[in-house]
Amino acid sequence: MIRNGDRLENPVTGEVMIFHRTSDETGGEVVQVETIVRPGGFVATAHVHPYQTERFEVLDGQLGLRVGDREFLAQPGDVATVRPGISHRFWNAGKDEARFVCEVRPALDFESLIETMFTLAAEGKTNRRGMPNMLRLAVIARSHFDTVRLPFPPAWCQRTALTIGAMFGSLLGYRPTEIPARA
Repeated sequence: MIRNGDRLENPVTGEVMIFHRTSDETGGEVVQVETIVRPGGFVATAHVHPYQTERFEVLDGQLGLRVGDREFLAQPGDVATVRPGISHRFWNAGKDEARFVCEVRPALDFESLIETMFTLAAEGKTNRRGMPNMLRLAVIARSHFDTVRLPFPPAWCQRTALTIGAMFGSLLGYRPTEIPARA
């Protein structure tokens, strides 16, 4: 379980997340993380949160954002809000670290998803874009389907493919969550 002050790092995508408010602390209302994106860093893929609003408040650096069909550069002081169901992605668009506060409402399984993806990257179980193999991804994505999806194909098509892929992935021993060992 994620706790206030926990710091997770994804060495593949160049993201560091420091948790300031957790789902447990807020009764599932919100997760608030300070995110640092190293130069050249990025979120693994464009994605959609079907039931969550995500708010980005840039503190330092330059953050590239694509929200729906709009692409822009966010500077310190800028705020971008992504409504449920809108495709989005981000990347460090500058030469220095980009830092922002991200709030996800409601929390749902956001923490579990991040912990799983960052753990797999740290263990060398993702590709250079930060994504695990297709069968492992199917197990994870099926379990976190209400938290995150791809922007396309349609949800029914994704759900069907994930059901089949997750069945085979589970047979190979892949789990929907990966929790790192804590000191």
